[in-house]
Amino acid sequence: MRLFRSLTLLLALVVAPTAFADNQYMVEMILVRQNAVPAIVGRAAPEDWAAGAQRIAMQDERTPSLNSEAAKLAASSDYTVLLHKAWEQKLGDEPSKIAVSAGKEQYGQFPIEGTLNLKLGRFTDVDAEFWINQIDSNGLVTGSEQLKQDSHTKNGQLNFLDNGHLGLLIKITSLSAPAVQQAPLEVPD
Repeated sequence: MRLFRSLTLLLALVVAPTAFADNQYMVEMILVRQNAVPAIVGRAAPEDWAAGAQRIAMQDERTPSLNSEAAKLAASSDYTVLLHKAWEQKLGDEPSKIAVSAGKEQYGQFPIEGTLNLKLGRFTDVDAEFWINQIDSNGLVTGSEQLKQDSHTKNGQLNFLDNGHLGLLIKITSLSAPAVQQAPLEVPD
């Protein structure tokens, strides 16, 4: 009977969903405009666009590694690369909301601004909301293109969130998990 309880406990530990401890991850994103799809300019981005989100600390910013992918997109007439950014952050089973922006800040607004809400699980839940703002000569936002998309992304792989005229390439990689070893090209005899 004792053996049966031990096996049951062991099986429960293996099969049950595990709670993910906060670990360091590299997050890299490329925000693109798909030029073949007409831009949809709607109402201006809200003034509190970053409400509840943490800004990326300067010491957490990293050099992007998806430079060849960004260069291919930029060289194509089908896409315009709007933002390419990489940073390190902790992820866990509690949502983590990060504010991402680019360009000169004017009255709390940026030419490109948005949030990524990330929650680690078997896959990483990504809730992305970005605005590409049209700013007038007085520094006021008059209209915005918006990307609002959520996805379950596979960690360590480049994922594309398609939102019509805007798209987001995102890669989330664990910095603490061992690297996946490639299979040999030839199988020895």
